[in-house]
Amino acid sequence: MANRRQLLKGVMLGGAVTLGGFPLRLLAGSSNSKRSASGQPGVAASGRLLQDGAADRAYWVDLLYKMAAPVLLNLSRDELKKNMAVKKAPNYDSRSIEVTYLEAVGRTLAGVAPWLALADDTTREGKLRKELREAALKGLAYTVDPGADDYLNFHKEMQPIVDTAYYVQAFIRAPKALWEPLDALTKKRIVTEIKSLRDRKPFESNWVIFGSMAEAFLLSIGEDYDKDRLMHGVDRLKSWYVGDGWYSDGPRFAFDYYNAYVMHPFMVDTLKILSEHHLVEEKDFLQAQKRMIRYAEQQEKMISPEGTYPPIGRSIPYRTGAFQALAMVSWQENLPRHIDPAQVRGALTKVCYNMFTKINSFDDQGWLELGFCGNQPEVADYYTSTGSLYMATLSFLPLGLPADNPFWTNKPADWTSKAAWSGKPFHKDYHVDY
Repeated sequence: MANRRQLLKGVMLGGAVTLGGFPLRLLAGSSNSKRSASGQPGVAASGRLLQDGAADRAYWVDLLYKMAAPVLLNLSRDELKKNMAVKKAPNYDSRSIEVTYLEAVGRTLAGVAPWLALADDTTREGKLRKELREAALKGLAYTVDPGADDYLNFHKEMQPIVDTAYYVQAFIRAPKALWEPLDALTKKRIVTEIKSLRDRKPFESNWVIFGSMAEAFLLSIGEDYDKDRLMHGVDRLKSWYVGDGWYSDGPRFAFDYYNAYVMHPFMVDTLKILSEHHLVEEKDFLQAQKRMIRYAEQQEKMISPEGTYPPIGRSIPYRTGAFQALAMVSWQENLPRHIDPAQVRGALTKVCYNMFTKINSFDDQGWLELGFCGNQPEVADYYTSTGSLYMATLSFLPLGLPADNPFWTNKPADWTSKAAWSGKPFHKDYHVDY
């Protein structure tokens, strides 16, 4: 415990947080924080965000740790259900609140997976990363152990169809860090829980690709898979593509962030596995990837010069999860040539600062609040509870790039709208036909 306190000393700048019985203080929730986790400037005393690659990365690490630690550290002690401060939307429907725990675990793991996959090192960041990786591995065993307090609900109600997909996406994104080290019994139990979903059919909406993702994971590890369920989601999503980087959410188009929350990332991950196993042609995967890159290009342009974005459509309490597509394209180093990775870094850093630091979006115990920017429970949807909010971790995928990657080392660059509204040259946008 003494070593742990010393390790976390560098983030003891914000408000007090209780995590499963031990005190933590974390930078990201404090509006007057002066230094980053690495000791470099991150947020000046004036509140002005300092955009330097190393400081930006340290700020991202602090913020992701602040989000993920309550979930993963409590889970590692089999105390997530005991200690998670669960809140639900005022108009929450009849589903069991028990689904919130799988939401929190699956979404958090999918967001932290690329970062946890980096090699160990002796830096302070490396020690925090190792701590969360070890917590995740220990906690994963509890999620599928019927005798554990944190045994999660995979086999009742519809919502687990969604969050099992995020749960397995973590294994797809970081197989060597999160899947391969698991013991044989835990792996067997996870497979059993995934297969238990087959007694429920996904709704004819973005949900269809969740069914595909779960089966694609089983395919990727050599397990038997349901080919009809696997291909149904892929075929449906193909038929719902409306052009210029956008999918429709079912037969009717909806202008919201579900192309980032769900459609593009899951379609690309699923088709990559199908292509590798010769169930589709590689061109199908490459086309889906091109479409996601186009959508990500648009997302970069949607971030205002001030580092804000429109609160449009449903599920806006997922906050920065709205940028999963842009984050994924950046992590996979597939940004269009005209976008400097530093543009994305600067834009997302400013969005995070506005959404989590300038206005605190965490409660006194360190859990995310219901809301878009701060505590705004009235904007939560009928299916939203505390666990749902951890979709926000999905914007941190570029932390899976090492610190010496151009995403982190390139000098600060204005993102598109910032350049455009400053009278500077910027890339002019045109639609695409693929």
